[in-house]
Amino acid sequence: MRIGVISGPNLNLLGSREPEIYGSDTLEQIVQRLCDVAKDAGVELEAFQSNAEGALIDYIQESAARVDAFLVNAGGLTHTSVALRDALVGVGRPFVEVHLSNPAAREPFRHVSLLADRALGVVVGFGAESYVLGLRGLVARLDASDRLRGS
Repeated sequence: MRIGVISGPNLNLLGSREPEIYGSDTLEQIVQRLCDVAKDAGVELEAFQSNAEGALIDYIQESAARVDAFLVNAGGLTHTSVALRDALVGVGRPFVEVHLSNPAAREPFRHVSLLADRALGVVVGFGAESYVLGLRGLVARLDASDRLRGS
């Protein structure tokens, strides 16, 4: 099983950007933790971060042939990008949406996710642990689906 981890705009600033909201872990530290969890689960990861919407869409389309699913923190694009939603839906791979903070407890413009209704699940508000919980849930759902199909 191979999972693509997608991190959107400004997530490259984790560790220094508003640590009172996003925590002090860097994206590199989060990805390393995910790699450790994935290895224990027998899963391969590939991580991609971009501040550019088009680059994220290109990555989704290009990587869909080699990944089974995506773990996605689209950052601010969660609330604005129909194109990102269309790319995720269009490639036909399941995905889990994750957020470090709880968008529902923040500014009103962050309350709506354009991805959530198509995601297998959404994990928010647990800081860096949101990524780990999302990965574990995604792997569990994929494993269950494989068992049901007899794979």
